[in-house]
Amino acid sequence: MMEENKDLKNRIAIITGASGGIGSAAAVDFAKNGASGIIIADIDKEKALNVISNIENSFSCKCIFVHTNIGNVQDIENLFETAVAEFKTLDILVNCAGVTNTFSIDEVNPQQWDKLMSINLRGTYLCCREAFKIMRANNYGKIINISSISGRIGGYVTGIDYVTSKGGIIAMTMSLAKIAGPFNINVNAVAPGFIDTEMTKDFTHFNPETVPLRRIGKPQDVASVITFLASEKSSYITGATIDINGGTFMS
Repeated sequence: MMEENKDLKNRIAIITGASGGIGSAAAVDFAKNGASGIIIADIDKEKALNVISNIENSFSCKCIFVHTNIGNVQDIENLFETAVAEFKTLDILVNCAGVTNTFSIDEVNPQQWDKLMSINLRGTYLCCREAFKIMRANNYGKIINISSISGRIGGYVTGIDYVTSKGGIIAMTMSLAKIAGPFNINVNAVAPGFIDTEMTKDFTHFNPETVPLRRIGKPQDVASVITFLASEKSSYITGATIDINGGTFMS
């Protein structure tokens, strides 16, 4: 077993999209920081089981896989019911699941708009809503949503539906932070820039020389901030969106 930090000692977390680049990096970082249980929620069982194997071979953290399409309401309800049945509680929710595209405005028809929104925005909201029910009863919780630099600046080449969904996540994060604050629940978001993941492999237009730090982001760059927001080190931060983009966008 690798030596663990203790910032998340005994915490139970759900991470959606946990087989992806940012989600899997967050799961590993949570285990490294002492989390005792992580629900790996994803649609790709094979990749999810690889993440679980990696964690359980290195850390004293119990992981379970729950097949979850966050575009499906029943899947979301099952996810949170399974978490409580397995671990009796929930301390942290990280909403990493999402989809992207580079569609033109002509390609973003009503059907495409609804499909993406059902995953990126509605799905994130419904996960937040289910987590809030549990955390409110416990008078404790940490919710971290994944937005994007696109939601800050209107996007580069991503579709208008994607950009809108990520802007909506920022607004939703602020609203939920106000609702959840009296129950000792922190709700924050991160807005990554260009991060080297499977989701961005086709974005060949990106030039690292345009970034002040002169490199493409790594999943761990985002995961470490997510861990900070999930820990007590951020106990007086809520409703914030932290930009992780190497200086491409500054506010």
